[in-house]
Amino acid sequence: MLYSEQCTVYCTVYSVRHSIGQSTLIIEMREFGSMTDAEVAAWLESFDTVMTDCDGVLWVGGVAIPGSTEMVDLFRKRGKRMFYLTNNSAKHRRVLKEKLDKLGFNARLEECTNTAFLAGQYLLQENFNKDNLVYVLGQQGLVDELEDVGIKSLPIGPDPVPTDGSWSVDGVPFSLDELDKRVTAVICGFDVHLSWKKIMLAANYAARPNTLFVATNTDERFPLKGDGCKLQGPGTGTMVKPVAMTAGRQPVELGKPSRYMFDIIQKKYPDIQPHRTLMIGDNAATDIAFGKNCGMQTLLVGTGVTKLEEAKQWEGGKQEDQIYVPDIYIDKLGDVINRV
Repeated sequence: MLYSEQCTVYCTVYSVRHSIGQSTLIIEMREFGSMTDAEVAAWLESFDTVMTDCDGVLWVGGVAIPGSTEMVDLFRKRGKRMFYLTNNSAKHRRVLKEKLDKLGFNARLEECTNTAFLAGQYLLQENFNKDNLVYVLGQQGLVDELEDVGIKSLPIGPDPVPTDGSWSVDGVPFSLDELDKRVTAVICGFDVHLSWKKIMLAANYAARPNTLFVATNTDERFPLKGDGCKLQGPGTGTMVKPVAMTAGRQPVELGKPSRYMFDIIQKKYPDIQPHRTLMIGDNAATDIAFGKNCGMQTLLVGTGVTKLEEAKQWEGGKQEDQIYVPDIYIDKLGDVINRV
């Protein structure tokens, strides 16, 4: 059954464009501002669960986007179940909850899911031997989430290449025998202390037989607040890729757009129906593709990574780009309030 057959008429409309010898599935995006009040009302009744990305949807930096807290309150008043999702692996879910509470979203810990949490769940599912260790390319939040499920890791933190010239492309004073034999998993997350030495160590651990190789996510970039300016920060994907290339193997990816995050949530809440779930995001490559991979309705907001012009370019474009086209586009989440 096509996804359009599972949703109301206010979701994505699929049409088929025929060309010589092939058919192309074209996804039509609706702009919220062009929807009638009746269509908005019907759309709001078409989902029971809301899954939303955080940074770029609910806030930018440390400031809530105008109308976002009020919209979440409205969702709750209408009986919608809320889940806050992020590909950020640097911090524990408790930190995410604290930020949500500080900005007025009043979340419960069980409503919060990040990729650091997913890493622990994945290792448990793979029956990771807790007598062994994990090599973590990441921050303390990832280590804390692993420790919550009884999994230990090697120490993290800065591990730069020595400046005495002993480490170079000509060779390094290091042998495979120095790798810790207790390490049977490598998890690559976001690491502000990334170094050539860390990449080398992670890759050589990952290249060993029977070693689990996991990436929390593969986001290429994220909006970064600078000194009086807006910057683009290198995302986790830029840290995972060199490890994978060096190890000669690809990791299991846990974060959006992989459906693993949805599967973990649905395992705890089996009554969640994908076609009656709304995924809200600002990044088409992660959030919207995630929603489509899981059979959810999708809403793209223009307050983060992906802009309307990009979505329009994908709409009616290449087949492989259709997964990035949302069902509905809106300038900011709070704009829904004015139509209710």
